[in-house]
This record gives sequence, C-alpha cells and structure tokens, in this order.
Amino acid sequence: MERQTFIAHSDINSCYASIELVFRPDLRDRPVAVGGDEEARHGIVLAKNLIAKRCGVRTGNSLVEARRACPGLITLPPNYPLYQKYSMMAREIYSEYSYAVEPFGLDESWFDLTGVASSEGQAVAAVKGIMARISKELGVTVSVGLSWNKIYAKLGSDYRKPSGLTVINKENYREVVYPLPASDLLYVGPATTAKLSRYGIRTIGELARDENAELLSKALGKVGLMLIVFAAGRDVTPVADSGGSGVIKSVGNSSTFPRDLSCEEDVKMAFYVLAESVSSRMREGGFECGTVQISLRGSDLFGFERQRRLDRPTNVTSELVPAAMGLLRGGYSWQRPLRSVGIRGADLVPMDGPRQLSLLYDEGRRLRAMRLEDAVDHVRDRFGYFALQRALLLKDRRLTGLDAKKENVIHPVSYTFGP
Repeated sequence: MERQTFIAHSDINSCYASIELVFRPDLRDRPVAVGGDEEARHGIVLAKNLIAKRCGVRTGNSLVEARRACPGLITLPPNYPLYQKYSMMAREIYSEYSYAVEPFGLDESWFDLTGVASSEGQAVAAVKGIMARISKELGVTVSVGLSWNKIYAKLGSDYRKPSGLTVINKENYREVVYPLPASDLLYVGPATTAKLSRYGIRTIGELARDENAELLSKALGKVGLMLIVFAAGRDVTPVADSGGSGVIKSVGNSSTFPRDLSCEEDVKMAFYVLAESVSSRMREGGFECGTVQISLRGSDLFGFERQRRLDRPTNVTSELVPAAMGLLRGGYSWQRPLRSVGIRGADLVPMDGPRQLSLLYDEGRRLRAMRLEDAVDHVRDRFGYFALQRALLLKDRRLTGLDAKKENVIHPVSYTFGP
C-alpha cells in the first residue's frame, strides 16, 4: 500500500500590513498599505490589508494609483527586520510539527507533515493547530493548503483567503484545481500565460493534458514539460529542510529610479548601482554566482526577465554588469522607457571552491579586480557608501544617488506572483 504524503503550504495573509497592524491596533479598521518612498519613486504598494484590497488597492500599484482607488488610504514605510523576525517565529512553529520546513520568501513556507500524520484527518488537525497558534502567538493569520505535492499545496493556500484551509487530495483535485486559470500555477507568469493562451490553453486542466507535451516542449523548452507535470499533480519534489533558516539560492536587488531610464547608458548606470550591492552581498556571504538574471519594468509597468549562464562563477561587479547589458541588448527594443530594473546572481557556489583556470581569460586582471572591489568594500564599511564612487556614476547624481545595499527592498512573494 502506497504511503500517503501530506505537504502543507502556509501563507501569512497580507504579511507586511498584518504585522504592522499588530503594533498599530488603532488602524485595524482603516485601509492600510505598506509601501516605499514616493519622492524617490519607490512608492509602490508592497502589501495591503483586506479593507484596502476591497477598495481596489493592488500589490504593485504606485501609491498614487492606490490613493486614487482608496482616498482614505494610510501608508506605512516597510520595516524589514520586523518582518524577518516574524517570518522566523512562524517557521519555528512549523518546525515543531514537521521535520522539513522550506521558506518561500518571508511570508510563505512549505512544511511536510508526513512524519507526524498517518491520515488526512490527522494532517488537517495538525494544520488547524498551527493556524490557531500563529493567530494567538503572533497576532496574524495564515491561509494553508494541504495536498500530496508542493504545487497543489500552494494552490490550496491561495484558494481561500484570508484564514482559509483548503485540502486538495486525489479525490477532488480535478474538481478544485483543473478549472483554475493557468496563471494561478506556480511559475506561470504573464509572458507564459500569454504564450499558453495563444495555443488555447487557459486553465490548469487544459495545461495538464499529456498531448500538450510536444507542443509546449517546442514553445517553452523543458519548462513546458515541467508545467505539465505541475498542472497534473505529478511533481514529487520534496520539501527541502532549511534548518529553520532560508537557504540562500540567489542574491539580487532592484529599484525604481527617480526618473525613467531612456537609453542604454541610463541602464548601465542603474546596473552598476545595483550590481555593486549584489556583488558585495555575495562576497559577504562567501558566494559566487553562475547565472546572472535581469528584470525590466517599462513605464507602462509591463515587465519581463532574462537570464544567462556565465562562463564561470563570479562576484565581481565589472563582470556582472557586461553580462546584464548583453541580456538587455538581446531582449529589449526600447519601444518605451524603463521605470525600474533589477539584477540578480543565481546558482550560487562557494567562492573558495575549486576553480578551473582558462587560457582564454586574464586571470591576473580578474584577481586585481577582485582585490580592488574587496578594498572598496572595506573603505565603504568605514566611511560610507559614497566615500568611493565609479566615475560613470557621477554623470547623473539624481539617478545614481542611491545606496542600493542599504536601501534594498525585500518584496513579499505575492508581489512577484500575484496581486
């Protein structure tokens, strides 16, 4: 007899806003949003409470748009250390019920209940106990999905909000999951949704058909086959035990700049500002990245991402930026200016690991660049970020007058994957 698997996915409802309201009970009956600095054009809604949502406020709106939809909206600046503390406290509670807890951003986590529950009823009882403890001990609520795989568990946590518990099992998944829009599936973003729609695939049930394999393999490569597996509930990826802390898989930074970026030189300056933060944080963590990713958001707020594998891992700004610019030139046609950009180093490896040398590269020059950036880190640690600046960044202080490392914005997962 096959052993039953019980995987839960928990999502703190309106995470940032809910945590803020724990400390501001006088605002609980008012529409509230957590957002950035409007004067620096970082004024984007990161989270909102249910009252604001009912007024039409959406995650990712500019604060101007949010106030237009909800004139009485109260906005609060983000407090990331507080949110990280709450995230850790929630994971500590999950860890009391599960041997494997896998964070997915600050506000979400998977945890495996297979070891403590021998039946669905026991798993449901454990989840209800967790939900009650989160509410009582932390003062916030969670929505939870329970299923036999991680993908359906996440769909369940999104299915009934706020404070809902949705069980998706092998008896009801066709009824619950298959009618949902394909865009609800993890990793199906706007661009993939548009491609699927062109092939007449609009629901998860339509995506789950094996006869789509050849078509989606040609259209999306391996990702197309992966999405079929996800949609059909055949994913067997285990919950990765992080030991109570998030496993660092990438280091990135993004920003909305004080003015639109209208040419390659503007973006190059923006990439240098952000890449210096990313490379410095990688060096602090003892990592190098094997892949560079960029994200671009136009002035119409339409965005997309591109990535490429590097010839060799790096944590040097002067190597990250040329790779990022190559992605920009290959993927952006400048039909509109850019409002914000981001850069990320992924596929991290230890920086002190073995390295394959190559006759095609000037290893001495690379070593000097690494030592130079390390020296710059030490100077900035002592005297501040602006003590040393690249000459390029002095051309437009309005655009580059940002300490990207200090002002790094941590987006909740919902910011990336939905409203």
